[in-house]
Amino acid sequence: MLTKKQNQLLKFIHEHLSEHGVSPSFDEMKEALGLKSKSGIHRLITALEERGFIRRLAHRARALEVIKMPDSATPEGRPVAVPPRPHMVTSNPVADGLTRRAAPQIGAIMPAPTETVSLPLYGRIAAGTPIEALRDTTNFVDIPSGMLGRGEHYALEVSGDSMVDAGILDGDIAVVERCQRVENGTIVVALVENEEATLKRMFQRGGAIALEAENPAYETRIYRPEQVRVQGRLAAILRQY
Repeated sequence: MLTKKQNQLLKFIHEHLSEHGVSPSFDEMKEALGLKSKSGIHRLITALEERGFIRRLAHRARALEVIKMPDSATPEGRPVAVPPRPHMVTSNPVADGLTRRAAPQIGAIMPAPTETVSLPLYGRIAAGTPIEALRDTTNFVDIPSGMLGRGEHYALEVSGDSMVDAGILDGDIAVVERCQRVENGTIVVALVENEEATLKRMFQRGGAIALEAENPAYETRIYRPEQVRVQGRLAAILRQY
């Protein structure tokens, strides 16, 4: 049994797919339902997905697939299955020069340049002295789909100036690919002693972990391996002017 808002959203997604061949954006869904925040849309989509009415296609922007419609949508009173619809576009993806990616294979399905993915914005990450990592699952940020690769991603707001020589400035949005193992020299989100998080370049040296800044004003910090846990690697930086 769906709530009124869930039913409205499912119907809107289905009609938008039928008319345009691509699922609506979060902004379009928010406007259609008269909601004030995208977090409300995210909760509705999650509820519809959990109930088996829609499916999110991995690693694609605006890729929602309607699997079935509610009982009331059919005269027989049964759910109706919806055939899958390919999400194909003709233009090449460009994320304002901020992305590095391999050339698409012939026949690959690629997102349009204006498409975005809504990622959870957990809080501020220190690019200086480590600060407590804030996990606010109610906030989201739209990221150009071309900035994302495979895997699960989330976003953090950069605080501080210790990574300026790597082109990472205070107030930037860091797009992070969730992982636990990285190569030496990778810029990572590191959780220090299970309570503080920082954005640094990480090296393993013998039996120690070094977290290095990209600013000569900051010293390299050395930890025991058990004091540091990798929370993800930096995938991209988003900046607004």
